[in-house]
Amino acid sequence: MVLAAGLGTRLRPLSYQISKPMVPVLDRPVMEHILDLLAQHSFSEVIANLHYFPDSIREHFGSRIAYHYEPELLGTAGGVRACAEFLGDGSFLVISGDALTDVDLTAMKARHEQAGAIATLAVKRVPDTREFGVVLHDRDGRVTGFQEKPEPDEALSDLGNCGIYMFRAEIFEHFPARPFVDWAQDVFPALLAADVPFYIHELSEYWNDIGSLSELRRGTFDALRGELHLQVAGSEVRPGVTVAGTEPLPPDADIEAPVWMGQDVTLGEGVRLMGPVVLGDGARVGDGAQLRSSIVFPGSEIEPRAIVIDAIYGQGDILASVRRRAYAGS
Repeated sequence: MVLAAGLGTRLRPLSYQISKPMVPVLDRPVMEHILDLLAQHSFSEVIANLHYFPDSIREHFGSRIAYHYEPELLGTAGGVRACAEFLGDGSFLVISGDALTDVDLTAMKARHEQAGAIATLAVKRVPDTREFGVVLHDRDGRVTGFQEKPEPDEALSDLGNCGIYMFRAEIFEHFPARPFVDWAQDVFPALLAADVPFYIHELSEYWNDIGSLSELRRGTFDALRGELHLQVAGSEVRPGVTVAGTEPLPPDADIEAPVWMGQDVTLGEGVRLMGPVVLGDGARVGDGAQLRSSIVFPGSEIEPRAIVIDAIYGQGDILASVRRRAYAGS
């Protein structure tokens, strides 16, 4: 199950126009990268819960996955319980719709089954515990408690909860009898109180989310540098410069890697790109413009002689531009 119902408030004003799972990361929406990952690890039956801009997600992914619409948000766990019939009687995976990761889901599933767990949480060591809920555990990896965004000098663990879970269907026996249910506030404390098999799976792979604008930039640039392994369209036309389209680069363009350019990108005369730079499909960069450490969303136009530094730049109907790609090729 992909969690795709959230409002994406920390991505505003971007999320006033587009739902968080549809935010483009290089050549496709972040949720499409998740579906790529699920397919790599043989998770073939997928459902997503929807609430905010639901039609944009349905129209993009079509019949590839199933959907459950929430007229009112049911919480991080309540939305999963609403899909219990689809999820079946065995084990199932839950992953956030804004996750950027190349986690080995096959290894996580093996850990879950080997431990005989009702619940298995993916965790990763984090540099700043103030930004995460951290997970406490014993020497066997059995969960013993949680701290919510503790100060570093008060933190008893540096393992952040990644929002990627494996559950057995028995998990729903530990839910309160009301529609809105939260994992951290309701279900996980109930699992600890019942002393059921509840384990961690520590990740060595890349994990990030795009829950904020700063994390969107960081995750996109990490993917651009190859720190995160995604399936991305394009050919490397020179070291560190990848182009998804077929047009040759202008001879007078001054380009410092890393740079990714989508399809139908237009560069004017004397353009300078100082990586990391991402130019989405259909982006147009005017004569003499200079860009550094920036993301330009699909369909956007940079004015001639503009200077764009450390920016997320969008213009016009971003969602329409994302849809145009949607399967021009995929």
